[in-house]
Amino acid sequence: QVQLVESGGGLVQAGGSLRLSCAASGRTFGRYAMGWFRQPPGKEREFVASIRWTGGTTSYADFVKGRFTISKDNAKNTVYLQMNSLKPLDTAVYYCAATTTGWSIVDYWGQGTQVTVSS
Repeated sequence: QVQLVESGGGLVQAGGSLRLSCAASGRTFGRYAMGWFRQPPGKEREFVASIRWTGGTTSYADFVKGRFTISKDNAKNTVYLQMNSLKPLDTAVYYCAATTTGWSIVDYWGQGTQVTVSS
């Protein structure tokens, strides 16, 4: 059974930092790209960042470039999202995801973790 389990969310003041983790299990993910999406209150889910499990190529949404960093630990089968200089607009449920074909078709989703940034 494939599982993506997020952790690390919480409440932080504007300007602060959080690190989200996504522990992946249940299969080998070498062919996958791993990503982070978020869904702000009352809005659609949106892409945040991704990283290829093999090779480590990364991609970011424009609104997080320079503030967020995606990384992975192969030994722990875990993907991270380091979030710095957080803004109230970053408040959302953050989801981990995995795909082999591209983000229009997500193979697996995590359950989500809440990030709240206070002003």
